[in-house]
Formats: sequence, C-alpha cells, structure tokens
Amino acid sequence: MASPPEPLQVNAQRAALLSPPFLAYHYRIPDTPPAAGFLPGMRVAVPLGNTVRAAVLLPQDAGWDTAAGTALTPPEGIALKPVAWPLERVPLFSAAHLDVLRQLALRQGMLLGQVLASVLPAGLKVADIRYRLQGIPKLRSLRIRDVAAADAALRQTLSRAWEAGAMQPEAAFRETQFCWLSQDPPWPVRPAAVNQLKILEYLWEHGPVPVPVLLAALGDGVRESLRRLVDVGLVRQGLVPPGQQEEEMDPACVLAGAPPPPTLNEEQAAALASLSEALHRWQGETRLLYGVTGSGKTTVYLALARECLRAGRSVVLLAPEIALACNLRSAAAQAFPEAELIFHHGSQTPARREAQFRKLAGRGEGDAPVIVVGARSALFLPLHDLGLIVLDEEHDASFKQEERLPYQAKELGYVMARRFGALLLLGSATPDIKSFHAAQTGALPMAGLTRRHGGAQLPAIEFVDIKGLSSFDQLLAPQTMAMVEETVRRGEQAIILLNRRGYAPAMYCQDCGHVLRCPQCQIGLTYHKGRERMLCHYCGEGVPWPCLCPQCGGISFLPLGEGTQRMEEVLTRHLGRDTTVLRLDRDAARRPGRLEEILSAFARKEAQVLVGTQMLSKGHDFPDVTQVVVADADMGLNLPDFRAAERTFQLLMQVSGRAGRGDKPGRVAIQTRDASHYCFEHLKTHDYQGFFEEELARRKKWRYPPFVKLGLVRVSFPAEWEGHAAALAALAGRSREAGREHGVQVMGPAPAPLPMLQGRKRFHLLFKGEDWSRLRAVFAALKPLQDDTLRLTLDLDPLDMM
Repeated sequence: MASPPEPLQVNAQRAALLSPPFLAYHYRIPDTPPAAGFLPGMRVAVPLGNTVRAAVLLPQDAGWDTAAGTALTPPEGIALKPVAWPLERVPLFSAAHLDVLRQLALRQGMLLGQVLASVLPAGLKVADIRYRLQGIPKLRSLRIRDVAAADAALRQTLSRAWEAGAMQPEAAFRETQFCWLSQDPPWPVRPAAVNQLKILEYLWEHGPVPVPVLLAALGDGVRESLRRLVDVGLVRQGLVPPGQQEEEMDPACVLAGAPPPPTLNEEQAAALASLSEALHRWQGETRLLYGVTGSGKTTVYLALARECLRAGRSVVLLAPEIALACNLRSAAAQAFPEAELIFHHGSQTPARREAQFRKLAGRGEGDAPVIVVGARSALFLPLHDLGLIVLDEEHDASFKQEERLPYQAKELGYVMARRFGALLLLGSATPDIKSFHAAQTGALPMAGLTRRHGGAQLPAIEFVDIKGLSSFDQLLAPQTMAMVEETVRRGEQAIILLNRRGYAPAMYCQDCGHVLRCPQCQIGLTYHKGRERMLCHYCGEGVPWPCLCPQCGGISFLPLGEGTQRMEEVLTRHLGRDTTVLRLDRDAARRPGRLEEILSAFARKEAQVLVGTQMLSKGHDFPDVTQVVVADADMGLNLPDFRAAERTFQLLMQVSGRAGRGDKPGRVAIQTRDASHYCFEHLKTHDYQGFFEEELARRKKWRYPPFVKLGLVRVSFPAEWEGHAAALAALAGRSREAGREHGVQVMGPAPAPLPMLQGRKRFHLLFKGEDWSRLRAVFAALKPLQDDTLRLTLDLDPLDMM
C-alpha cells in the first residue's frame, strides 16, 4: 500500500503544466500558506506570463527530468515566481500513480504534463476557479486571479482561513442543463427547418451535450429551434442525462442475464485457488484466465474480488465496451451489496467524472476498499490501495487507445500491478496470440476453464456456401433462412451478426458507373436509410439523400453490399408481422438509453431476432438464444492486417458462444465463400489451441509479433502538397540509415490501406526490431523532418494497420 507523500522541504519545486506547452517549470514555494501544505501530486495554480495555469507538483527525483522536460534544479541567478495557491487540500496523485504516469510518458515520448492532462477530467485541468470564504469581512469568494495578485496582508488572512478550513475551492464543473434526443431518425421535421435538422444531427453524432456546448457549436441562432424541438418532444432537456444519476444504478446496468451463480464448480474452484495464491503474495503478478465461452469466468472474477476486499484492498474490473462494463457492474452490485461501487467511463458528465476523481483521491489509509467498474479509462482513477485489476475480454482491441494519449490497458495494468503489488488478471475465451504465447512458454501463468458452467454444451457449427448468393434481397442463403424460421417457430431466439452498419456500403450510379465517395477521404459513402443521408464512416461528413451524381448529374443509383439496416428490413419482411426483429449497432444504440432498451427487450423475449455488429458478439448471456448466424464471415479475413485471421477467429468464436448458453442446445450457421480457410477449420471444432499453433507458425515465418517488436509510423500531409515526393524520399533515406544503426528492419514508406482521410494523404512506415527502445530511437531520427505540413506519429505494437 502506497505511503502518504512527504511535504516538500525545499523552497523551489517543479510543477508540470496541464495546458500547452505542458513543460515543468521551477516555482518558489511561498510562505503563505505554509510549505507543509504543498505536496507532490497536488494541483496548484501557477503564474505563466500574464495567465494563471493549473499544474501538478512533481517529486524531487532526478529520474523525472526526461518526462518533465526540464532539469531537477533551476538555473542560477533566476528569480523564481511563487506558486499562487493550492487548488485542493490533498494530492490528486500518490507517488505511486505519478511514477506509473511518468513511465507512460517515457514510453510514448510525451511530456508528463501532457499525460497528466489526458488523465484528468476536464474540470481538473483548469485553474479558473473560485474559493468560497467564511469569516472574512466583506469577502465571500475570490477568483484565483485575485488570490494570485493578493498583497502580503491578504495572503496572511487567506492562509489562516485555508488552514482553518474556511477557504474552500469550488468544483470547476457544476451540473448544467443537458439536451439529448428522445427519438431515433427519421424525425418528423420539414426539410426547410434547417436549424432543427442541424440540432438533431448534432445530438445524434455527439450524444447528450450541455446546452451551452450545443449553442457554441451551432450558434446562438438555434436557441429558438431547440426550444421548439423540446416542445414537440424530439429533444429532452434536464440537469443530468439518462444513465448519469450519481446515486442510482445506471439503466444500462439493469440488463439481461441471470447473476453469476454464487457457488463454484470444480474447475472454477481450482482456478480460484491458483489465482488466490498469487493475489495474496501482493508482489505485482500477472495471470491469464483462459475459459471457453459460458464457462463462468465472471464468477471467478467476483470470488477473487471478494478475497481482495476482505484483505482491505480495492478492485478494478474493466471491460472493453460500456455495455459489457454495465453487465460487470450489475454482477458486482449483486455480489457485493455492502461495498462501495464506482462506475466510471468516458461518456459520463464532466461533473460526475470530476467528483469521482476527487472522491477517490481524498480517501485515506483507513477507509474501506472500493470496487471500480468501467471501461479502460477507469484504470487511471487514483486508488491508493489497489489489490486486483481484471481485464475481461483481454484480447479486445478497444483496450488500446490511439488518439490523444496512446496507451494499451494491458501494459498499463501490468505496470500498475508491479508498482502497487497487485494482481493483474487477464480473462478471455480467445486470448490475444501474444498473451497465449506467453502462457505457453511459461512467461505468463495460466488457469483454465474447459467446460461450460452448468453442463451446457458448446454449439454445433456448420458452414453455408454463399458463393452464388447475389440477389439484392437474398442476404441469407435459403438453408440459413430456414434455420432462423425454424428457431422462431419453436419459440426460441436467434442472433444475426453482420459486422457492417448502415443500409448499403456503396451507391453505384447506373448511368455512368460512378460510386459516391467522400471528397475528404475518397472512401465510399454509406447509405443510412433512417436519416436519409450518405455518410463517411471515417470523417463523419455526409450529404442528404437522394442526391445527384457528381459525375453525370444522374439520379439512378443501385445500392451495393449490405448493412445491418438492410438485414433488419429483409428479415422483418421475410419473417412477417408476428416476428419482431431488433437491431443493435452503433447507430441503433446512439440515443441515450436505447442500448439498454434493446438488450432488455430481447432478454424479455419481446423480440425473436437480434441483428447487429460485433457489439453483440461477446459478454451477453441470453439463455433462449439457440441459433447464431454469421452473415458474411469473409468480411474481415482479407484486410491488409497481419492480425486479420486472429480477429476473425476471435469474433466468430465469441459470437458463436452466444448460442446454447441455457438448457437448450445451440447451433451456429456461418456463411462463407471459402470454408477451407484455416481459420474456419479450427473454428468448426472450437479449437483455439489448434488455431493458435497454426497462426503462430505463420507469424514466426513472416516475423510478426510475438517474435518481433512492431512499430507503425503514420505519415500524413495535405492532398495538394507538391513537396510530398521529396519529403517521402527523405523519410525513406533517414529511416533506413537509422534502422541500420539500431538494428531495426524498416519497410516503406508505402501508401496506407486507407490512402486519404480528411483531406490528407497517408503513408505508412513499418519498423521491426528486438526491443521498444530501438524502435523509438529510429523514430527519434525522423522527428526533425516533421512540421505543420508533414505529420508523423509512432504507434508501438499497433492494433490498427489501416
């Protein structure tokens, strides 16, 4: 357990800015308030030029120099400006948390200030706050600017008030009026009501937003249109959007599926005994829990969490998606009704996230342990007594963030477990190839669950040849449709996976052959029937539908391909009015509360068929689902990504696991044009081990992870830039020279699989080396070549090769 930080004993200290330039500057610790009130990890207000900024005080340790961006000691002969005032009474970061974030900054080649700013909720990055005052005549509150400019006498008065608790900082974010959609498209709005349509489209894309944010984005002129939409019931307004009530369980967590059974079977008990032994050593170990779908991994998680809580240490349960995190929270709430449970994810309001962060930072050594459940960002919450971290579905790519602060939750969890003496538990029915390879070689101890809980059998899998399937309305082969019809007749349920949202992924002009494309990305626009728009799934730009062909001016278009919207339409028409078909994808679940409505309705058997993307492939437990259909299993196999076969196998194995989880046997129909692919050969017998061995042999032959460290450099520049050829040639020459120096194989630059996005052309450089430091060294040699025109970013261990 982390010990409390010691007060600073020197008069000068570095503070890392939480806003650009994110550097750490030296400041003088003032006498008022006393120096004992300034602790490492505490947010403080500091002067910078004519502004007052928020910053975090850093420890006095030479090891922080590189991450901080400045030397440990200030230059001689420099008069240091004083810290203006503390922004709270206790540090938000313990020494252990600061060290973890320092390591993350060094790994990513970022400044510590950037990392701290990415981790903190929005309200904790700013210094523009007020202090409430008591007992001071004629002063009820002061802005931080006034405090910074106070004379010596006022500072003495404020110092006494601060020490007595009569000077309190106010939260930067207060609850404000939010607005959100109450109805999915199509909306009953006249085409001429341009402002109303703008509001509806904005809320559809961004979800619940504060009213001031909406008005700032669209202009104050839409205020009357917003009022009109609220009056007719298309938009709702309130202090807190659905699912964000602090004291109530989120509606998303009242989902389907029985709670995990309280008793463990023989396999689960054996796995728990092994994991419990590692947990109670408190030495920062990592374990893999490999269990087939439906084997009861959640039951083991909760049993291990109970032991951790009894030992007085807190637990973090992570899932790759909010919906799955909701299931985990529901299970944890039922298992530990007496424990304090905190649910945390990035879609919550700024005020709630800020309150949670402050609450956990303010907990003391004697406080009861808590359970934190959430998505990957919950890993950054400041727990002082961390004992167990669980990553459910550890193979999922959602555990890696690539924008703003790039990090992999598994790697961060590993560093945190070592630093806090906690246990990191990775769980999956289809582990990441690297994780399973580490387990097979003895580097990662593994516990296994080989049977479904309760005696249920794994579903039978058969493949359906669709090479000749070409009719626009015939999305499922006749024998596949017959299986769905038979399932519905028996009063059972079916799940249909089609991993492509929208109605049709392309619109083909029958007059000239032109395919509608995004002008910024040159990617085919997808038709979304409900919204009557053609949308780019990469930059979000769209055009109203119907529209004229930009090539010939024609109006005769043919939809090509299929999406979940069209699958829903075809099934509804084919199965008849007595059968209800629901759809679950990012579009259907975009409106607040809609995801919960869909899953709950399906769980109550109000619908017989659920169509969706990979959102429905894992974690959900519907006992009456006996039929699973994969409409197009080839979709992801031929992507230009070395993980294509692994991801396809994982997705299909996971969605197959939704069938037959109750008393009734399940079956799976997988439509493919090439059933001989090695991925399908192993899938038919649920043989993860066999797939792993074959895939590993291919990785070894072509030098891909886990046999090599991989780094992807993404290069982009404006499409019209005439100097790109010379710049790419310079990149190629310098990268190969640095590669030879550091023993790194360099491939490229070559056009990216998505060669243009948002008006910028894209190229890739691929690095293969023996360790991460060599890859970073090669990238460091390229950094002088980048500027505002040429952008370079390094992605270590990339999950997205597109």
